[in-house]
Amino acid sequence: MADFLLIHGSCHGAWCWRDLIPELTTFGHTARAIDMPSHGSDPTPIRDVTLDSCRDAVLKASTPQTIIIGHSWGGYPVSAAAEADPDAMQGLIYLSAYVPQSGLSMVEMRKRAPRQLIGDAVEKSADGLSYTVVPDRVHDLFYHDCPREVVAYAFGRLCPQAIAPQTTPLHTGENFARVPKGYIRTTDDRTVPTEYQAQMARCAGPGMNLTIDSSHSPFFSHPEHLAGLMHQISQRI
Repeated sequence: MADFLLIHGSCHGAWCWRDLIPELTTFGHTARAIDMPSHGSDPTPIRDVTLDSCRDAVLKASTPQTIIIGHSWGGYPVSAAAEADPDAMQGLIYLSAYVPQSGLSMVEMRKRAPRQLIGDAVEKSADGLSYTVVPDRVHDLFYHDCPREVVAYAFGRLCPQAIAPQTTPLHTGENFARVPKGYIRTTDDRTVPTEYQAQMARCAGPGMNLTIDSSHSPFFSHPEHLAGLMHQISQRI
């Protein structure tokens, strides 16, 4: 059985995997989630967060037998980890996530999407170091198919997102290329256009390019189905 390491996306924390972890354990897998720097219980000041520090947090939590799943922006730090040490993991799974094009930052990748869904929904902090999502847009962007209780649970836990790591280019090469990869595309996503996900999902190996009829947050809206897809990919990585 697999050992899954779950890496959250922008403004979220380890808490967002609450409903998925028990579903993965029903398959016999182990699953754990971490807070990225400045998120959740991690005390790192936002001014000190870099793409390298996010990468290092992933590597610190991974083992050579670990399958790492990155959600949304989480695709960048997990990819950086793979480039830095491809032997530190068994494989990667991207969940409605950005797969880096070498030399581009996540912000540059987002701007290349065929549709811009989130740009007008963020508010930059006064010091210019972070952003938050406009409260009135949170439900529509992230959780439109999620139970009401989940939306309330998540809304109270969203936090500012450091900008610096998302504007830092990531260069990938042979190390990144040799790590096995899967992709789970969310077909009703209002944050990362599903057709853009389809382009990025070309990185996936045979039988590891899957879809789920979900919003940007299938770990809340369809945790059982998502766990099944992750199990399916884990059998091939």
